[in-house]
Amino acid sequence: MPTLGSFALLLALALSGYNLVAGAIALRQLATGARGRVSPERLAETARRAGIGSFIAVTAAAFALVWAAFTNDFSVAYILHHSNRALPTSYKFAALWSGQEGSLLLWAWLLTGYGFLLRLRHKVDVKLTAYASTILAGIQVFFLLLLNFAAPPFSLVSGTIPQDGFGLNPLLQYPEMVIHPPMLYLGYFGFSVPFAFALGALMMRYPGEKWIHITRRWTMVTWLFLTCGIFLGAHWAYSVLGWGGYWGWDPVENASLMPWLTGTAFLHSVMMQEKRGMMKHWNVWLIFSTFALSILGTLLTRSGLVSSVHAFAQSSIGSWFWAFLVIVLAVCLFTYVLQRDHLKSEHKLESLVSRESSFLFNNLVLLAACFTILWGTLFPVISEYVQGNKVTVGPPFYNRVAVPIGLFLLFLTGIGPLLAWRSSSFKSIRKNFILPVVAAFVTAIVLIATGMRPWQDSGAFYSLVAWSLAAMVTVAVGSEFLRGARVIQRHTGQNLFASTIQLTRRNTRRYGGYIVHFGVVVIFIGLAGSAFNQSKEQELNYKQSMTMGPYRIECLDYSQDSNPNYDTEYALLDVYRSGKKITQLAPEKRFYQASQTTSTIVANHSTLAWDLYVIYAGKDPDNGQPIIKVFLNPLVAWIWIGVIIVVLGTFVALIPNMSAALAASRSRVQVAEAPVLAATKGGN
Repeated sequence: MPTLGSFALLLALALSGYNLVAGAIALRQLATGARGRVSPERLAETARRAGIGSFIAVTAAAFALVWAAFTNDFSVAYILHHSNRALPTSYKFAALWSGQEGSLLLWAWLLTGYGFLLRLRHKVDVKLTAYASTILAGIQVFFLLLLNFAAPPFSLVSGTIPQDGFGLNPLLQYPEMVIHPPMLYLGYFGFSVPFAFALGALMMRYPGEKWIHITRRWTMVTWLFLTCGIFLGAHWAYSVLGWGGYWGWDPVENASLMPWLTGTAFLHSVMMQEKRGMMKHWNVWLIFSTFALSILGTLLTRSGLVSSVHAFAQSSIGSWFWAFLVIVLAVCLFTYVLQRDHLKSEHKLESLVSRESSFLFNNLVLLAACFTILWGTLFPVISEYVQGNKVTVGPPFYNRVAVPIGLFLLFLTGIGPLLAWRSSSFKSIRKNFILPVVAAFVTAIVLIATGMRPWQDSGAFYSLVAWSLAAMVTVAVGSEFLRGARVIQRHTGQNLFASTIQLTRRNTRRYGGYIVHFGVVVIFIGLAGSAFNQSKEQELNYKQSMTMGPYRIECLDYSQDSNPNYDTEYALLDVYRSGKKITQLAPEKRFYQASQTTSTIVANHSTLAWDLYVIYAGKDPDNGQPIIKVFLNPLVAWIWIGVIIVVLGTFVALIPNMSAALAASRSRVQVAEAPVLAATKGGN
């Protein structure tokens, strides 16, 4: 299998190289009108097929590495260092991305997979797809060069082959880590497709906005994958790392957030280009920046440039990524300078009180947030280069800047749908804004009346603002649905629920976007609860108890267990509320035999109001007493509920409009009936 895998990677590199060179030659010939011994159309088709072949070859290589993990082939150095015989079957797959070489192979497979889908759909727009396919081939060549020469995954062990491996990183032995990295990588490298289309459209001076229509769904799906990947990572950190939180502004967390911010800005501003022919320069550079930030995220994650608890694979390949990043930015800048006159806007901003202006402000705020996070993430590297010592930027810096920015974004989420295109009259503003503003003020008054004191604590102040804005946005989004549904109800006589469904199906992109906005509101509700987190640490022996908020936690027992993969020590804790037992929790500490390392498994009792989050911190080295640490974290469950709503809204936005679906159906029927009608006429 190692021989097959190595050969498959060499073959994939050759096929991707041919795709790049032959595709570039064919496009050049088509642009200049030159004709060679082989027609440019035929040459382009062979390049397309080579691109498809590269996916098959990389698939064979990925299968060979996974097979080596499942068969415990420790002659492969990568399998020796990232697997062992006792590793559960489900985590054998995780070995593929637990190290440098395997994760690069996974990325190459996902990248060629995206290219495979694109090349199968080449008839959507043959020439533009040929440009995009050639650009993707260039990206593939880079990663396949890495896999063949800088980080080969099929290197063999020299000398005696050990009987067992060193095991998978314990932090990765958690169910979510089987799906979190692939989701994140699907997001990272999914942006390669809209990047390739944007760069190709600019190179060929593609007329109109069709490239935006072609890539919009690609971008939405990619954005969805990245969103899921980020929040799965947050939930993993919350459940495994045992520090009581879900986001610590870690460099690798930041690396995934930055392309998400610019990708979100792109998804909003493309509507300006589609409807008004505006922000073309913005859109091109937003997608260029999103792809560049994805590469930078890869660099931060895998090169060891910054230290991170999330960086599971580090090596010295940073120089390769720096070189590739410089090449990408140089090609983008050269193409933009050469073709920038093709990006002239068809209209100008007519009023600051309009939907266009809300999109513009949204873009500016998202980019400000991205720049702040980028600066904070790279500041240790910059400070070490300038001053000779590394200065780390901590969570207080990010929170001080990101919280106000996030609240302003939440405000824009509420007012954007209420503004008209081009310009909004004072009358329409007053009519549309009165209910949302009243909802915000009522929420603030109720919160203060129930005991919140925002003037005493900045965290309470920001939470008050967040919940008030959440009420405003909820009412604004709800009024948009209600207003449209009532119109349909008057015309059709349907009930309000059926009318709302029909309204959504008539414009899935718009109303799916509103559902996404509501999901973001729910996430903010959960995030705002962190200002009121509580924690307590206490030695807790047999039959002793401790209280946290409304809960009493009593120690029932401490025990140990073993299996071939790890030894575990855990606490059995009964949880009471109002004198009644409501659950039993069993926080663990695990010791993994193969890697000789420990990990924490948190026990969590989650409700809509708060999470009772319990950690077994081991025994006091002085007296041998068990130590239990307890957090009471309000509203955390709302974050995960909000993510589910965001996913649902994105799926709705991806569904074709009802009118478009009906038109396509009628078109298929007409095409099917045409031969029958022709035969009938011929018979007559």
